[in-house]
Amino acid sequence: MPYLMGAFPDLEASVAIGEACADGGADLVELGVPFSDPLADGPVIHAAATRALAAGATLHGILDVASRIAERVPVVLMCYVNPILARGLERFTREAAAAGASGLIVPDLPLEEGDGVRDACDAAGLALVPLVAPTTPDERVARIVARARGFVYTVSVTGTTGERTGIDPSLAATLNLAKEHSPVPVAVGFGISTPAQAAAAAAAGADGVIVGSRLVRAATEAAQEGTDPAAPVGHLVAALAAALQR
Repeated sequence: MPYLMGAFPDLEASVAIGEACADGGADLVELGVPFSDPLADGPVIHAAATRALAAGATLHGILDVASRIAERVPVVLMCYVNPILARGLERFTREAAAAGASGLIVPDLPLEEGDGVRDACDAAGLALVPLVAPTTPDERVARIVARARGFVYTVSVTGTTGERTGIDPSLAATLNLAKEHSPVPVAVGFGISTPAQAAAAAAAGADGVIVGSRLVRAATEAAQEGTDPAAPVGHLVAALAAALQR
């Protein structure tokens, strides 16, 4: 499940990156909606969001990117709650579904405030994907994942998104707890950047693997060099997919 930032380096390039992900073997694309205060994201993704916003990215433009990528592979939007509320909950979910999105991830939406968003997503036909972390208490994990739609997003590390040198030894326990209570598949993200790490996450029990910062960094480096950012991202996705198939 590769992540890409919508409208980064620009709208057309982000469409090309999404298509390259599909060509590389992605089963699903997580499409980031640029936001000024992305509290769950590390410096690489934060910088990409800042650049996209500075270039004039809008929600309308991101939904157009989603609709074009969704012709090739399912798209789940990753959006913080403020843009959703600013748009209006029912309007946002209707427009996201009309653009072809399959689901929605809202990393700063707490369980206690999620019922309205979940109901709006259900009405629009969107899967609201919840997140759990290594620090989430067991009882709370059970409550969160019991209401999951689509899949559960298991955060592999404490902290923000970004590349790490290895897989946390506690990941298997976190995944097992989520899978014990979840009615849907359980994916893992944050800190995974190499084919070996992706394979290790799958071996620990993940049903899916999400990779973001490494791919956004590849797009950033290509854009800085004036070359096609879709090509290196596609190559990385292909290597990650091959490791999971093995």
